[in-house]
Amino acid sequence: MLAVPNAVLALPIVLAGEQDFFHLPRAEDVRLQSIEREARETEWPFSVERGTLACGWAAGQKVALFLEASAEDEDMTDGAAARQRRLVLSVNPIDLAVQNIGFRDLFSPFDSLEELVVRIAPYVTTARRLCDQPPGTRLGHGEL
Repeated sequence: MLAVPNAVLALPIVLAGEQDFFHLPRAEDVRLQSIEREARETEWPFSVERGTLACGWAAGQKVALFLEASAEDEDMTDGAAARQRRLVLSVNPIDLAVQNIGFRDLFSPFDSLEELVVRIAPYVTTARRLCDQPPGTRLGHGEL
């Protein structure tokens, strides 16, 4: 029988393309892309006309976010980032319902969670692809 030191068993297991479960993202780790509603876009899932898609790592997984655009976007001092409204984007209806309970008004009106999932799925995919970019990447509208 092979003897394995306890210290080796205590190390967290990290799969390829993932961060450690206890990794806490720093501001420079987040990837951003500005987006805005096109004139003919009928399935825009957000109640505001423009914002930012963001991707970071939390609990060992890619986390996609929508950040509301604000006048303070250029200067994130004095806690402006803490006051910014945000949505967690996911194709899991439970995540959508629970994690966004405080800012549901950032979604356009919808009749069911199924309808919302269909509307935001392309934005979830795009935001998660942002995590494939180098840390600190900031892309303009339509670059990804």
